[in-house]
Amino acid sequence: MRVPPRTVGLMGGSFNPAHGGHRHIALEALDALRLDEVWWLVSPGNPLKDEAGMAPLPVRYSSALAASRRARIRPTAIERELGTRYTVDTLRKLQNRYPHIRFIWIMGGDNLHQFHRWKDWRGIARRMPIAVIARPGYDEAVHGTSAMAWLRRFVRRTCQSGRWTQWRPPALVLLRFRPDPRSATQLRRANPHWPNHYRHQHLRDVVTRRVFPVKE
Repeated sequence: MRVPPRTVGLMGGSFNPAHGGHRHIALEALDALRLDEVWWLVSPGNPLKDEAGMAPLPVRYSSALAASRRARIRPTAIERELGTRYTVDTLRKLQNRYPHIRFIWIMGGDNLHQFHRWKDWRGIARRMPIAVIARPGYDEAVHGTSAMAWLRRFVRRTCQSGRWTQWRPPALVLLRFRPDPRSATQLRRANPHWPNHYRHQHLRDVVTRRVFPVKE
């Protein structure tokens, strides 16, 4: 009997720090998309974000390990190993490296709002299906973007989200979950010294199994 391919949702971000809001979205996506697991791609650096106030990668990765504990969520710093900086390049290399995994890109409505600024964003859409998680305050703005004007013809019904492996990209599904008010910005403001909690962790990437130093 043929074994179906493993299904993995990809969530990229700085995770500065990772928190319960990230976990909430991942768990909801696991259920709605019928995924085997979600990978958190802890970015070495986001080209669209100011690096001021960005904790070192090992610290952010440690926070992702803590936030994903006892769930089908696997944080990974694989972009550091792949040598990629842009999402389109990361997705291409992941598909080449793991040809027996079916991937779906997961992002928030706030990211869709600026999707047209991403490198080769149409190439991202043509590479794999995309699930967009609604974010309060972004619904109307998202529908007026140039990216959404192009993507609108490829939107699938939410009730079909569990069958996304049958879709041929470009394909986009809009998902709406119970809003979670937590944000990394709020957590950093509440506790500016949060990285100190993670500085002495010994780290092994749970996807690649590679060890990387605490200090970089």
